[in-house]
Amino acid sequence: MSKMIANAELTQLASVAAQPVQTRVDRNFGLPTGLYVATVLAYLGFLGVLAACFMTGELALPMVMFVFYIVMVFGVPAIWARMTPRNDTAPLSWGQFANRGIMTETGQLGSGQAAVQVLILPALILFWGVGVAIIFAVVT
Repeated sequence: MSKMIANAELTQLASVAAQPVQTRVDRNFGLPTGLYVATVLAYLGFLGVLAACFMTGELALPMVMFVFYIVMVFGVPAIWARMTPRNDTAPLSWGQFANRGIMTETGQLGSGQAAVQVLILPALILFWGVGVAIIFAVVT
């Protein structure tokens, strides 16, 4: 229910001492930037293949929207990772990635395994687009 609190007691409870807070934030995703760039390029390559095969005037606006969406989906986290305050971490270099690999929920992965895990879906989508383009070229 409710309880009456005296004004003096309320003032004592509500007083906050303004102390500067030093914040250190880790906004690093733990992989080299090149893997993210390769992912974006594979998705944009898929759209490029489809645009080359099926582009009509009616598809211009949807293709522009798809490209904008992909850039936004990867661009916003890239901007977020570079924000302050005190973002002292940096993405792994390729050498560090090759030596250390990464730790996942299921255990340690080497760099090759991690790269395959990150790039398998974008690569399959790109190859699917190429397959559709080949079928379209053969049929027409």
